[in-house]
Amino acid sequence: MDDAEELARAEAYGLLARLWWAPPDAELFRQFTVAVTQAPQPGAFLEAPWQALVGAMRESDPAAAAAEYAALFEGLGKPEVFVYGSYYLAGFLNERPLAVLRADLARLGLERDPARGETEDHVACVFEVMRWLIAGDDVALCNLEQQRRFFRAHVQPWVERLCEAVQAHPRARLYAALAGFTAAFMQVETQGFDLIE
Repeated sequence: MDDAEELARAEAYGLLARLWWAPPDAELFRQFTVAVTQAPQPGAFLEAPWQALVGAMRESDPAAAAAEYAALFEGLGKPEVFVYGSYYLAGFLNERPLAVLRADLARLGLERDPARGETEDHVACVFEVMRWLIAGDDVALCNLEQQRRFFRAHVQPWVERLCEAVQAHPRARLYAALAGFTAAFMQVETQGFDLIE
């Protein structure tokens, strides 16, 4: 992969991490008003899901996005949709998949920021790790093989199921579009890693 493609992948993971972590703020909405919607090659696989996400962002606003985020992912007791890998892999939160993830993160020299109240298996956290593995400076850790291992173990097995749950939720609008783009990007990543194996 060339540097431009790698930068685009890292930026995609960074954007996904930001959008899944919290509802978009006014500045992010402003950026989407000028976002390019055409792919360099018309009809590219990610073009339609990206256009749907940009369109959904342009039709929403910070207050509506915050209300939708709260309705889907927050709430007293049990949220409508879980954004944690352990839930999809083990059926419960804070189970063995989280312990395995923590061990792999420790091997990479990464640890949870205690100021961020979420566990490491939050979808935004695993996307942020992927961004770092692509764009980080330490080539001993930030390389294609580490990306492949982390993706296969901690992203691929469950993120598309999260996306399906969001898309099926009747209150999802902006986040349905985000889930559609996320699922499509996961498919591209899966195929990319398939090619190197």
